[in-house]
Amino acid sequence: MNRPRNYRPRFWLFPLFAAVAALALGGVVKWLWNAILPPLLGVGIISFWQAVGLLVLCRILFGNFGRGSMGGNHRWNQGNRFQGGGAWREKWRNMTDEERAKLKEEWRKRCQK
Repeated sequence: MNRPRNYRPRFWLFPLFAAVAALALGGVVKWLWNAILPPLLGVGIISFWQAVGLLVLCRILFGNFGRGSMGGNHRWNQGNRFQGGGAWREKWRNMTDEERAKLKEEWRKRCQK
């Protein structure tokens, strides 16, 4: 693997960038919450640190920030049409007609529950 010579010295910038991004996002969440939700739903306003805590809670409950369809979880990208269908399409192509019928029946049973 070819890495630039100055790869290691810049590595320390990542935690700094992450902290600055979290603080900036906390400010955005606070501003959006306080601008939209109190007049709309009658909820109270939140502080900056409550907004940061809300971001952390969302991260815990819902997963990473910034992992969209282009570079996220590769298990989901296996069926991407731009990659030719992935492992499931290949498996389906290699099945016999009997195996396909059996798989379809199994999924019908699972979906009826």
